[in-house]
Amino acid sequence: MKLSVVIPARDEEGSIEQTISEIATALAGERIPFEIAVVDDGSTDQTVACVWRSMERYPGIRLVTNTGRHGFGMAVRAGLAQATGEAIAVMMADGSDSPEDLVQYYRKLQEGYDCAFGSRFIQGSKIVDYPVHKLAINRIANWFIRMLFRLRYNDITNAFKCYRRQTIEGMQPLISPHFNLTVEMPLKAIVRGYSYAVVPISWTNRKSGMSKLKIKEMGSRYLFIVLYVWLERHLSRGDYLRREEQEEQNGVPQASPEVGTRHAGVRAPRG
Repeated sequence: MKLSVVIPARDEEGSIEQTISEIATALAGERIPFEIAVVDDGSTDQTVACVWRSMERYPGIRLVTNTGRHGFGMAVRAGLAQATGEAIAVMMADGSDSPEDLVQYYRKLQEGYDCAFGSRFIQGSKIVDYPVHKLAINRIANWFIRMLFRLRYNDITNAFKCYRRQTIEGMQPLISPHFNLTVEMPLKAIVRGYSYAVVPISWTNRKSGMSKLKIKEMGSRYLFIVLYVWLERHLSRGDYLRREEQEEQNGVPQASPEVGTRHAGVRAPRG
């Protein structure tokens, strides 16, 4: 199973080469077939030149240029459109996500899950230098989403997640142009009936460059996408469910039904 790693990048010259190097080294060491698609989202620094240097050092590195509207969500969507792997992960360019956790995600998909999600707020996780005000906002936002969707999973807003290609196709259309894509993707996967596993992960604050997330600008956009998916869940009458879920809801016998039920925030993989 080939893994595509999509990395949106805008003005990340201080970190992108190290991020690519660490991911490529970890995946090669685990003999995981991979490609790394770095999506340049209108950089004005040396980000593109850094990616070209990485392409000379490591096989499987690709540069994708987002020629349309800029924004985190638009860059990720451009990368998803170019990804060729059966598994697709979204990672940050600033080195905050751990390549070892990416390997964990991949192994969960190999077990049969449709999605692999990480949490920075469960036993076994680790956080380094998370700004206090952002941490407080994160916890409030995730609490709100958990209550609204009745989830135990507590880190929906983190961008770093991994999906099977069929899951990405099943959550279309993606409509978020900004960082609110980070909640649209996992919530659609959950609401539409795809299985998922949750593992503890680590997160380290960036050591160079500046975060592109502007909390004041994003609050209403996050709320919009959360309510959009909530309305789909309650008003769409199952129109967007995974096909097996639709047939089960309509009383059609299943040849190979899904094994298990939801528990501890995790939906069991297909058996």
